[in-house]
Amino acid sequence: MASGDRAALVRICDSAGRPRGTGFVADDRGTVVTSHEAVDGATRFVLHGAGGRSRTVEADDITALPALDLALLHTGGPAELGVEPAPIALRDRIDAGTYVTIAAHGWREARVLGTAPVTYTANGCCHRIGAALELALGTDGRDALRLGGTAVGGPVVDPESGAVIAVLGSALRAGHTGAGFAVQLRPAGTGGPLDALLRRNATSVPGYGRDLNLAGALHLTATSLGSATGPDASPDPVERPDVIAEFAAFAAPDRYPSMPDGPAAVLALVGAPGTGRTTELAALTARRA
Repeated sequence: MASGDRAALVRICDSAGRPRGTGFVADDRGTVVTSHEAVDGATRFVLHGAGGRSRTVEADDITALPALDLALLHTGGPAELGVEPAPIALRDRIDAGTYVTIAAHGWREARVLGTAPVTYTANGCCHRIGAALELALGTDGRDALRLGGTAVGGPVVDPESGAVIAVLGSALRAGHTGAGFAVQLRPAGTGGPLDALLRRNATSVPGYGRDLNLAGALHLTATSLGSATGPDASPDPVERPDVIAEFAAFAAPDRYPSMPDGPAAVLALVGAPGTGRTTELAALTARRA
């Protein structure tokens, strides 16, 4: 997904064809992320992707995460729905006043008001969610987020990087009335299914710009490596054992020899233009990949 693209959507319907909400594909396995609200109370759903493609998912295909008001729907891969995975932005904070894009009766703009603690109730259990995004929405956006609305479970997207920031919910309740709330996608640190999904996203779905991730970095450096070793490049780059040794020492788990007081955080590769810095960095990336 290029910077500025919008996440492709997956429509979620019950077995009778009634809309339940929206989701997006988040990894190379075709996992669809949506709100728990969209799948609560039923055991069979039909996912509608691009080009008329669809897939039925049963209860065994659903990983419910009611404590986060999220659900993961497992498919046979993104090709089944014809929908490309979207990168996920793992940010420590989203500043108030930030403009985002949501899918609510078409793509539209919303503004982040801040964060607020919310609760989500499912099957008689009340779950407290620490810091959901509070959004200022227009009339159409509020209508789409009513209970059972088509925007439920849809992504909140950074309009510049195209990365998903949060997932919309309609049953999230705060201590005050708000136009809309969305659950931020952050690792829980427990090694559970959400953490595993976020790791797969970072390593298989390239993110760029301020949401550059490992997959995006590898893609960019692979492009650089292709340029450095392409038809116009030198066919036999000169191997520099001293440079390779420095890189290896820097990447080693023990202390970098030149930094006896602690591990080094930065290693600088310097040289005049044309001396092969790009080639060396591209080769390093290829070795690490």
